[in-house]
Amino acid sequence: MTITLTNFFGLLGGLLVLAYLANRFAHRTRVPDVMVLLVCGIILGPVLHWVDVNSFPKFIRGVGTLALILILFAAGLELDLRRARKQFLAGTLLAIVSYALTMEVVHLLCMWYLHMSRMASLLAAAALACMSGSIVLPILDQMRIRDEVKTTLVIESAFGDGLGALVVGVLLSLIASGANSDTSGGTILSGMLTEFLFRFALAFVIGVVSGYLWARLLPKISNRQFWQVLTFGAVLIIYSGTHAIGGSDLFAVMVFGATLTSVLGPESFWRDLEVDFNVTDESSQIHSFHSELAFLVRNFFFVMLGASIQFRGLQEQLIPSLEILAVILLARLIAVQFSRIAWRGLAWREQELATTLIPRGLITAVLGLEALNAMPQDLHFFPSLIFALILLTNGLGLVATFRAKAVEPEADTRPAMQA
Repeated sequence: MTITLTNFFGLLGGLLVLAYLANRFAHRTRVPDVMVLLVCGIILGPVLHWVDVNSFPKFIRGVGTLALILILFAAGLELDLRRARKQFLAGTLLAIVSYALTMEVVHLLCMWYLHMSRMASLLAAAALACMSGSIVLPILDQMRIRDEVKTTLVIESAFGDGLGALVVGVLLSLIASGANSDTSGGTILSGMLTEFLFRFALAFVIGVVSGYLWARLLPKISNRQFWQVLTFGAVLIIYSGTHAIGGSDLFAVMVFGATLTSVLGPESFWRDLEVDFNVTDESSQIHSFHSELAFLVRNFFFVMLGASIQFRGLQEQLIPSLEILAVILLARLIAVQFSRIAWRGLAWREQELATTLIPRGLITAVLGLEALNAMPQDLHFFPSLIFALILLTNGLGLVATFRAKAVEPEADTRPAMQA
């Protein structure tokens, strides 16, 4: 099918209806809607050949990045640190340990078993180590599990997205500055730590200051037309501005959202400090608006991603993706057990849920495309590998959601294990 302007509008409208139906289907069956969207993309692309997305790869990359900006901002809005302060340490520890261990084991597998270069394996591992908050959060929202467990996993998934974007950005910066496979491991590690701390600190400061200033401005403009669109514009400016001065752009967006919800939320810490601050409910309205924008862009991206897949490449990457899934599960199991030092009273069924609910999705795909753009020759197979891993991890997540019924309050009769 020739992509004319009329056909594009018809396709976009059809995809929106499809995305809504997939979302309803996910609520009824607990099947992640991303799987439905990817399968529909396969039907539209490789099966029926109605859509050929290979002619505009930069457009697909741009759509994915925009969706990631919106999702990370929404994830930041979910991080009300006052309400989640008891689980913040456990969620943050789980996110850092799980990401670091997963990245290391995938890096070693790619370098030793798949015979990839050091920088290519590091870049691939950094992208594949990310869980998808855009998939985990809706799944957790449907589960009736203990609030402590749910909150910890929400914090981990929200923080994990920003962490993955930060690490991939650091590696891309090192590659742009001349780091390659001949560079020693010590030099790469030192450069990563230095760059990580700089980009993290810069993004954190920009996000907090921008969030505070915007929260001061919102009560004055929220009664006027288009103020939510203006907030969207502020998000894009923060993303672009942070990128221009060398900070982690996506992490700054997430911190901006977290600052807004901490300042504007109904339980804002400003009340405890007795500061004269007009606390309002704008954060919930901002979250609703940007979640709907993210819904549009995210679902369009997943269908286009499915339409770009080639069956031959998918078959070739099936075995490597199974091997990567195995080491990811091993790293995740170790991370969950280690994080129990801050996550006490965890029943063994809850440990199983935390170990197996590791879906890959939008952030993996977008960061993977960034990695492919930086090292196209070394990572030419990466899209097929990412696609296979998305399907496998979401299938595993589907199993986890059904087994999670055993930890719902009315079904949980087992005593909690002591840490």
